[in-house]
Amino acid sequence: MPIINVQYVGINSFMWVAVRNASPGIGQSVVNMRIVMDPIEMIAWFDIPGMPRPIRFRHHGNVVKVEMVIRISEEKLAGNRMKVYECQSNINGQMHRFELKYEIGTCKWFLYKI
Repeated sequence: MPIINVQYVGINSFMWVAVRNASPGIGQSVVNMRIVMDPIEMIAWFDIPGMPRPIRFRHHGNVVKVEMVIRISEEKLAGNRMKVYECQSNINGQMHRFELKYEIGTCKWFLYKI
């Protein structure tokens, strides 16, 4: 029986819950992503406040259309501010999740996880 980790909001403790009939494949696509941190060519649009939105990118000669941006966050790594985009796209007939990073200071895009 799979074990699912649940965190209560406002409490710094975890509760382990056994869930019957849960698929062991849930969430494995996110867990099994590998870090690549490759620079990529990106086509993006910027809204009026200057927030970039990825449209499509080229990685090793393959063009990938960003179909859905699931979450956008910001991090600071070694003093460099970066926008992190958790995305999902249909690649070769399968839905894949991946993370893109946009380095604000240098305006460079990276494929971080796939």
